[in-house]
Amino acid sequence: MLRHLYRCALRLHPAEFRRRFGEEMLSIYDHSAGRLGSFRLVLDGIASLCRQWMLKLESWLQASRSSVQHPVPDGIPSFSSLDPFRPRTSAMIHGMVISITLFCVSCFAIRYSWIHVLQIHIPEVQFEPPQWVPSSSRISASANQLSNSSIRKQSPPASTSPHSMQPQKQVPAATPTERADGLRALTGNGALKHSKPAETTPGVATLPNPAPEAEEHSVSAEVPLDAVERRRVIDETIISLRRYYIDPTMARKMAESLKRHEQNGDDDTSTDGNAFADLLTTQLRAVSHDRHLGVSYSQSAIPEGVAGPTQEAITRYRQEMERSNCTFEKIELLPHNIGYVKLNSFPDLQLCRSTAEAAMTSLNQVSAIIFDLRDNQGGSPEMVAFMASYLFDHPTHLEDLYNRSENSTLQSWTLSPIESNQLADKPAFVLTSAKTFSGGEEFAYDLKMLKRATVVGETTAGAAHMVCQRRIDAHFRIRVPDTRPINPVSKTIWEGKGVTPDVSVKAADALKTAESLAQKSVQK
Repeated sequence: MLRHLYRCALRLHPAEFRRRFGEEMLSIYDHSAGRLGSFRLVLDGIASLCRQWMLKLESWLQASRSSVQHPVPDGIPSFSSLDPFRPRTSAMIHGMVISITLFCVSCFAIRYSWIHVLQIHIPEVQFEPPQWVPSSSRISASANQLSNSSIRKQSPPASTSPHSMQPQKQVPAATPTERADGLRALTGNGALKHSKPAETTPGVATLPNPAPEAEEHSVSAEVPLDAVERRRVIDETIISLRRYYIDPTMARKMAESLKRHEQNGDDDTSTDGNAFADLLTTQLRAVSHDRHLGVSYSQSAIPEGVAGPTQEAITRYRQEMERSNCTFEKIELLPHNIGYVKLNSFPDLQLCRSTAEAAMTSLNQVSAIIFDLRDNQGGSPEMVAFMASYLFDHPTHLEDLYNRSENSTLQSWTLSPIESNQLADKPAFVLTSAKTFSGGEEFAYDLKMLKRATVVGETTAGAAHMVCQRRIDAHFRIRVPDTRPINPVSKTIWEGKGVTPDVSVKAADALKTAESLAQKSVQK
């Protein structure tokens, strides 16, 4: 039976193959030992059949022709060669598929297996980021800014006491301001990034946008506004709202409201630039209730394409930060080894990092810590992340920052762990009031959602959006909230609602209540 199968397989081979090897193959089969040997030869014959027809070797015929002996003159060597072998197209396709598959498998193994087994480190190429012009023309002590730089441990100033660190002068309460629009430029390895945090950060420094009432005026004579000028400002304001405002539906409602006020003649009596800017701000906020949104006026001409602060304004900001101790109003050690930090804004990280590090280092040995943000008017998201870094022992995702006009999202992470920090596992409390604004609310909300701090006091102002300042014309600007923070835990924000405290008390009683709670947590 097996011999018949073997002969059948042999007959199915190409004719030239049978002529050259048929008898030899039958002879091998006849001399095979036992049924197992015969069965193996049958399988080999079937495999040979598949191989011969897949490749269809036309070289057998050529080889047989070239093997014929031709008489040659004595002493003269002769040579024979086969014609070039050309496999079938199907065989080429099969070979390509197999080669590509093996290449992909090898790449996958290198990327996800060998590199981890062998602990190979492939360094990333670091590029120096481009510098860009800041985005405002006026700086105030409470303004919001952005910077980006690497973590490094610095020693506190020699004059810093572990129990008290006071500025030379009391800082007046700051006005609500927008947070810097420079956050969209931060895509490196700092607190704001597209993915996981890295160890180093390229430096990108920015400065805050101005408060509405902090607009700088020159001695230029003010020209009264006419109806044409007012209509042009309104039209440009509407264009900016529709293009950049974080909520398109609300942008449309505000645009309709501005047009309706214009048609009703509500703007006709506004011939003064400052008064008209204030009127537009009031009309916009009446619809949106967005306290970051506003229009401002400058008597001095605003150059096209320039919305950043002047060098004089930058110098004044630096001087104000030096005078106010970077708005760290008070650093104290309370009874029962409880640390206390009163911070009235979150200033520029690059400028005020050493002050922040000195403040936190002076409280490194406390048993619990209280952050007093009752007068905090917001600031840099990077400083928020930096201060929060002392409360964690590993990089922690604080929030996502979604920009509507660019349709992009950045992630805000802590810069933990910070070298020699001992506060990561200590009880933390955040004091709030109805005046706590913007970045101050962000700090409280992020720590509350992560269950890392207890919020004590009043519900905050409810201003979450981040702002980009844009030029309307030579004398008018608009601050357009174009970025929304989204908490990764709650998947929402505090805009319009404020941050609800864990322990609700009057702002005046918040410190006493937090001290009591901290004392109980220390005694556990």
